[in-house]
Amino acid sequence: MKNSIQFTIIASAFLLSCSRDSAPVSGGTPLGGDNPPPQVTTYTDPQIVEMVQKDALKYFWDYAEANSKLARERYHTENPGVDANVVSAGGSGFGLMTVLVGIKNGYIPRAEAVSRIGTALNFLQNADRFHGAWSHWISGSTGNVIPFSPMDNGGDLVETAFLVQGLICVREYFKNSTDTAELALSQKAEELWKGVEWNWYTQGQNVLYWHWSPNYSFQMNHKLQGFDETLITYVLAAASPTYSIEKSVYQQGWARNGGIKNSSSQYGIPVVVNHNGATGNVGPMFWSHYSFLGLDPRGLSDEFVNYGEVTVNHAKIMHQYSIANPKGWNGYSAKNWGLTASYSRNADGGTGYAAHQPNNDLGIISPTAAISNFPYTPTESMNYLRFLYNENYSKLIGIAGPYDAYSLHYNWFTPRYLAIDQGTIAPMIENQKSAFLWNLFMNAPDVRSGLVKLGFHSTQHGF
Repeated sequence: MKNSIQFTIIASAFLLSCSRDSAPVSGGTPLGGDNPPPQVTTYTDPQIVEMVQKDALKYFWDYAEANSKLARERYHTENPGVDANVVSAGGSGFGLMTVLVGIKNGYIPRAEAVSRIGTALNFLQNADRFHGAWSHWISGSTGNVIPFSPMDNGGDLVETAFLVQGLICVREYFKNSTDTAELALSQKAEELWKGVEWNWYTQGQNVLYWHWSPNYSFQMNHKLQGFDETLITYVLAAASPTYSIEKSVYQQGWARNGGIKNSSSQYGIPVVVNHNGATGNVGPMFWSHYSFLGLDPRGLSDEFVNYGEVTVNHAKIMHQYSIANPKGWNGYSAKNWGLTASYSRNADGGTGYAAHQPNNDLGIISPTAAISNFPYTPTESMNYLRFLYNENYSKLIGIAGPYDAYSLHYNWFTPRYLAIDQGTIAPMIENQKSAFLWNLFMNAPDVRSGLVKLGFHSTQHGF
């Protein structure tokens, strides 16, 4: 990422002592942004789980983009003004789901949450769209596209899918309400979801494409093929009541006519699928998170693979990798683990960005990896949460929960947050606790129809 700054744990202590006192900027009733150091050193497991869910919610509540009430792309505690009005489309979908968790658990006032979601959906209605898809980045001030790269200045179908996953959960949560404002939210979410022209992004071929630009058309030429984070895009495209794709697009595109399968193992655990760019091994952990905040992988299978096995095995392999620690990083262990895309430490000690995984292991732990694995590895993930909250609170926990990345080997961390990393934490923990979002999404009639259309079966949800 731009404007990189090096932060060691010792050097950052002063900055963080100041940043903990910074006031929330999104307006309304704050969840509590100061997050003072704890007065006790040991919390019970239920206390930790509630703390981390509340902490992650702060990113989308106390530190939301001020105008749109959607998720900022990033928040830097040492420089809060950086990209203050850059909205993350995908991160906002995760944020909507996080806010629903907050409502369900009584962490935030329901009426205020309804009002803020209403502001967000009205903003999305008026924001730039490209054959129905939103851009990766949106100006929170104007609703206009902010180019992610020179040619990425139009629709981003994958970010749109992450956003729509949240919209469908909003629709389902409020659809039977007797409150006029809540019912209006459900109807608005339905309208927004129906406006995405999923089939436009096939170019008439049996595959979905990630990007379309009014200036560069499909020149980026990025096909969506498994396995990575993009499965939800195919599910929603098939589920669309207005712009649906055929099953052949999924089979030949995502599943590669069966080429998605892989028979390799790591640490005696089957890999199950071909992880893009890491055949025979696993990719970054977010590949088993982003599509599965709403899509329930438990007992979910198509004619090629079982996604419950894919996701659980991905998490178990990642845990075993940190125990084996083939690169010999100081600090990797059974309780300090998890590689995924996040901020990273550059070779010169500055802050950059990297998709951490076994074949790109830079000695960086990203807290969202192990925490968001809660439904897959509840014991190992709880051990990691104890490591953070009971052993390293003052070093690694900030105003919106665990910082995005750190390295015990280099005595380094970055006091920064990213929407897409904080946004999977509360939803995935809640799915482990109650299957809350999984049930909302999987019981949506159009989602179920789309999954059946693609040949999916779910032992958990009865189809």
